[in-house]
Amino acid sequence: MNFFDQTFYLSENNTNIKQECLTGLTTFVSMAYILFVNPSVLGVAGMDKGAVFTATALSAIIGCFLMGILANYPIAIAPGLGDNAFFTYSVVLAMGIPWQKAMAGVFVASVLFTILSFLKVWEIVINAIPKDLKYAMAAGIGIFISFVGLQGGGIIVSSKSSLVELGSLTVPTTWITIFGIFLIAILMVKKVPGAIFIGLVATTLLGLLTGLVKMPDHLISMAPSLEPTFGVGIKFLPTMTDPKMWAVVLIFLLVAFFDTAGTLVGLAQEAGLMKDNKMPRIGRALMADSLSMLGGAVMGTTPTSAYVESSAGIAVGGKTGLTAIVTGTLFILSMAFSPLLEVVTTQVTAAALIVVGVLMVSALKDIEWDKFEIALTYNISYGIAFGFLTYPILMVAAGRRKEVNVVMWSMFFVFIALLYILNVLPK
Repeated sequence: MNFFDQTFYLSENNTNIKQECLTGLTTFVSMAYILFVNPSVLGVAGMDKGAVFTATALSAIIGCFLMGILANYPIAIAPGLGDNAFFTYSVVLAMGIPWQKAMAGVFVASVLFTILSFLKVWEIVINAIPKDLKYAMAAGIGIFISFVGLQGGGIIVSSKSSLVELGSLTVPTTWITIFGIFLIAILMVKKVPGAIFIGLVATTLLGLLTGLVKMPDHLISMAPSLEPTFGVGIKFLPTMTDPKMWAVVLIFLLVAFFDTAGTLVGLAQEAGLMKDNKMPRIGRALMADSLSMLGGAVMGTTPTSAYVESSAGIAVGGKTGLTAIVTGTLFILSMAFSPLLEVVTTQVTAAALIVVGVLMVSALKDIEWDKFEIALTYNISYGIAFGFLTYPILMVAAGRRKEVNVVMWSMFFVFIALLYILNVLPK
């Protein structure tokens, strides 16, 4: 007890080992869905699902342990849903960049993220960018994730006349997704810890009982090999001579940073850890995330992020880094259950994507819609870029030029270059 008390300051935070173990378990159950959702999403890009499963677990283990030891916060880390969706659907499928080349972009973004964390540049950036743009980025990613889930579940399909239309409700697997959405929503309304994970399990069982999902040959095995994805990003570094890859790196940097920073501050506020409207040890927390992000890029997964599901653990009393350590330990044990990847199909994971996306979209409520120069900026029409482009222009037009700082003007020109690279340079 003395070791844990001296390491995590349990007494000082009015908690104990039993309480922190319970909160660690609660956090794990709330976010364990990522073990199956991440391989499902990155598998669409052509990546080996087994290798991604192992990389997901290992990067979560690294992130959770570093968060607990370096920052002593009850906040868990794992590959983020926004980053993997952007990787698969925007970079690999839309831009036609092979996943191996895209992983090189992830690796470079991870290295830059780590360097900027060491230099404390992120702390300057987070204070310089308007809060409304931060909210809009989270909401935009949420809309994207939900859309991917709706497509994967067959609830919406492409249409020549209206672009998107309701999918056929006569397809049995679509009802698996619909069942999952309603179950998770009911559990969340009832404030049941681990609602998404429980919904994932129940939806899988429904698929097995109805014969729509095939039972795997076995349930427990050694973790799949990392060989198909390990070091691929480093191997393909020479492809970074393509200007389009630097546009990809910039987006990965911004998405990873705002996803993590926004979640960290929100969770610290919920846990009562904020002091004078500032988050103590935020530099260490960002360092924990950046190092796990770097490790994940080497092993073969998209950037990691602080998980909002940590709020489930905080709600039941999590106050120190011991919570994160327990969560990381449970990720170690979970590595034995990779055969379940066969039963957690796209239709099963779609419900989780839709619900998580909806939760992220809630950030829209905090945008100042009554101020036109702000409201027009965050329409999510072409992603993050237009937000950084229109903000300075409209603020100047509104006579608020002095409110636009050097960082925002710098980002303005960076995003002009980004749009030029993505749209004007030869493909």
